[in-house]
Amino acid sequence: MSSAQISEYLNTHQQLVQATDGLTEEQLKWKAEPASWSITEVLAHLADHSIVVSFRIRDILAGTTAQLPAFNQDAWISGQYANHGNAADSLELFRSLLHYNSQLLGRLSAEDWEKSGINFKGDTVKITDIVRSFTAHVQTHLAQIARIKQGAATAAIIQ
Repeated sequence: MSSAQISEYLNTHQQLVQATDGLTEEQLKWKAEPASWSITEVLAHLADHSIVVSFRIRDILAGTTAQLPAFNQDAWISGQYANHGNAADSLELFRSLLHYNSQLLGRLSAEDWEKSGINFKGDTVKITDIVRSFTAHVQTHLAQIARIKQGAATAAIIQ
């Protein structure tokens, strides 16, 4: 994996900061409907996802042959009452895990990047795939944050 791809991975935090900059607590917790996620919940999900990805990478590097874990994102969000949390705390955890993981990723050899495990769908995934997928996943949620902000603006919460 190239240093540009690691930089792209690290830049996801700044993109999230920019996407949420200047929003009030009310705006961060606004939901279009009870079953949809707020921006605070999206950020909590991304912090959770970063924890899971961190585990998956380390499990592969350790040579574990067990299937990589999945997680029920909706149950994690509701079970931890994520919308009652603080968006800034989720962003800080996300940033810390990115930094910690980037230190590990920078130590990997080309051979390490090609190591693989079996995901919860039964597919073989390499560490390179996991990092690329994580970065793309954040982009999906950045688009979701933009949609939530637009919905809130339409509901006259964000001026």
